[in-house]
Amino acid sequence: MADPAQPFDGRAFAAGLPTAPGVYRMLDADDRILYVGKAKNLRKRVSTYFARPQLEARIQLMVQSIAKIVFTITHTESEALLLENELIKSLKPRFNILLRDDKSYPYIHFSAHDFPRLAFHRGARSKGRYFGPYPSKVAVREAIDRLQKLFRLRTCEDTVFKNRSRPCLQHQIHRCSAPCVGLITPERYAEDTRQAEWFLQGRSHELVDELVRDMERASTALAFERAAELRDAIARLRSVQARQSVVDQEQDTDVVAAAVLHRRAAVFMMFFREGMNLGSRTWQFPVPDGSSEVGVIDAFLAQHYAELPPPRTILLSHALDEPDELSQQLGELAGRKVELLLPKRGDRVELMRLAVRNATAALQDAANSEAAQQARWEAVLKLLDLPEDSQRIECFDISHTQGESTVASCVSLGPNGPVRALYRRFNIREVKAGDDYAAIEQAVRRRVQRIQGGEFEPPAALLIDGGPGQVAAAKRALAELGAETLPVLGISKGPDRKAGFEQIILADGRVLRPDDQDPGLHQLQLIRDEAHRFAITSHRKKREKAREQSVLEEVEGIGARRRQQLLKHFGGLQGLLAAGVSELSQVRGVDRTLAERIYAHLHP
Repeated sequence: MADPAQPFDGRAFAAGLPTAPGVYRMLDADDRILYVGKAKNLRKRVSTYFARPQLEARIQLMVQSIAKIVFTITHTESEALLLENELIKSLKPRFNILLRDDKSYPYIHFSAHDFPRLAFHRGARSKGRYFGPYPSKVAVREAIDRLQKLFRLRTCEDTVFKNRSRPCLQHQIHRCSAPCVGLITPERYAEDTRQAEWFLQGRSHELVDELVRDMERASTALAFERAAELRDAIARLRSVQARQSVVDQEQDTDVVAAAVLHRRAAVFMMFFREGMNLGSRTWQFPVPDGSSEVGVIDAFLAQHYAELPPPRTILLSHALDEPDELSQQLGELAGRKVELLLPKRGDRVELMRLAVRNATAALQDAANSEAAQQARWEAVLKLLDLPEDSQRIECFDISHTQGESTVASCVSLGPNGPVRALYRRFNIREVKAGDDYAAIEQAVRRRVQRIQGGEFEPPAALLIDGGPGQVAAAKRALAELGAETLPVLGISKGPDRKAGFEQIILADGRVLRPDDQDPGLHQLQLIRDEAHRFAITSHRKKREKAREQSVLEEVEGIGARRRQQLLKHFGGLQGLLAAGVSELSQVRGVDRTLAERIYAHLHP
């Protein structure tokens, strides 16, 4: 631990640093990480913290807390950028701005088959062609839906495709040309695939011109049916063109705008690839006091593009302090030049104004939502007669089908709404089928044991979805663990089980029938329904998994390991049911005789 009597001499320390690229970590007197940063020149970058006469209030507070700085030299600036991103995610320093986004971006994938499959893709790449990235899975689904309507490409899994004997519903609604049963030649399907790729590359105007020429040739050759098909395809394409946005015909551009309000930041981003607008996305995250839009953008770009290939051009709403350094680092990652630009004129300025307006509106909407949420939370505390400083209640529910695959859920509600990080599910064991009281008792016992073990902070109360019997079961679990002081409440629907006629069983045994317009009741209905949703979703997954396994249990020669192999190979029960004898015999450990036995069992 550093000696508080000996203040850290930042200038002297910085003077002794190497001039190489690297990453530095600032620590306080208790060795807690304050900040992680990257540098093209470690000596020059670190010295700026101690040489500037005026710093942001946030940076001044950080510098005053520094007791030690450690550094790591890297070979290149791009290596420093990647290391900084890893350390920020793992260490979560107090003064860094954390993006908190771990999901990779989705792409559209054309598989490398004779009849390529059009699919959503996220994660490691395989063979085929990829288009994107898209800002969200919703944007990818919309694009795939559009491509199906325009070019009628298949989206089915390979196991389904290989085992079709007649066209599926997608063909009947004109969204697939049914290559599975030979209703289109490989050459014609390849042409449709090429046209779909042109469309995704922003070459829709060229595509329309080509289709117009084909339509005229078909008409001249008296192939009127083909000409009519092309005419309809042209009309659909022109309808889509009218809704497409293009930014200066740029090939690859991202538009990034930031706003900061009340220790919270929003980054709004628009994605343009191959001249087409792929959509937009908004990030919101907490930031330290005194954070500026410039600091938010700088931190966002470093973390965002450490995991995503940067485009050639990135338009920014605010000028960075050291744009050339970051541009060079991103260029090293991409293997080509990456420009960071501040729009000055024309359509780009209007586009940026729109982006800034969206970022600001997102923050304002969040602030309004938080205020309304806080008011609803206060109404809950008043309704349940809980202390004003209460921070969380937890709600339990049970789900099963006639006692099969019983699952209990525990969801949390706080001042800002559901706390999903604290959601848990419990597979109920050694309980008589259909005994909801025993199931509630077991779930509460297991949850409270974890609370007593320090895994969670104790809630202000436990809310049980049920009547006096379920509440009594929860209280038995608490008594067994010596936790009788934790209040247990119940919420049950009225005589006709209609929403709005709920009865609230308070901790002291009193029964309330709140007004159906009470905001506190509305919030309790929300968390009760959330507990039910979480429980029934978990129950269905458990039940389906059990049924998938049981389908094969009666087949002689199929054990647990081989059942798992079969289901994994075909991607679940649906793929297994669609497989023929030849496909089944390709699974490791399944010979022709066993494959025929499995097929006969699945298709009696």
